[in-house]
Amino acid sequence: MSAFDDLLLALTWAAVAVLAVAGALSASRKQLDPVGFMLVACLCAFGGGTVRDVILDQPVFWLAAPEMVALAAGLAVVVFFTAHLLERRFVVLLWADAVGLGLFAVLGAEAAQRAGAAAWVAVLMGTITATFGGVLRDIVCAEVPLILRREIYATAAALGAVAFVLLGALGAERTIAISAGGLIAFGVRAAAILAGWSLPAYRARPGRDYPDAR
Repeated sequence: MSAFDDLLLALTWAAVAVLAVAGALSASRKQLDPVGFMLVACLCAFGGGTVRDVILDQPVFWLAAPEMVALAAGLAVVVFFTAHLLERRFVVLLWADAVGLGLFAVLGAEAAQRAGAAAWVAVLMGTITATFGGVLRDIVCAEVPLILRREIYATAAALGAVAFVLLGALGAERTIAISAGGLIAFGVRAAAILAGWSLPAYRARPGRDYPDAR
């Protein structure tokens, strides 16, 4: 295994860990039991990558790494016993989710490129990998998914994936492309959290009556 492969594996573990914590924190806000904590943590950590691998007709990444599932489940149990120590759990959840989003945006795009996908598909897969775990988490926890709110969320993941793909196409080293893409995705999401950035929402307007065409 090359140094680059080692880096990808380490980043994957890191992304799984932070998203598992984000999922478990969501479970704590809903006062679920330990099994619920583990379920939501695993959905958040593995949901996006699973959707990506199914779409690309690739082996689902976590099926060959049961130790990753054990990590996510173990972190969920730890959060079950320690979440009450955090005074602002939703804030911690947002930041853990932002870190996971930045990591999985580029890891998803990288996985798609290794599977032979075109550049635009790699960007789409990076966005899906980064966001769909959070979508599943929020649906199970009866929350409006972050991706459907006005907050800049999926846009941040897409920008990170675009930066990664563009830098790779321009000949940048993969480690540089991954680092830059991940930092851009995280940076945009972090700025949105801190500054309250959001996309404009649709505003209802009076309907337009059309004359009868007959």
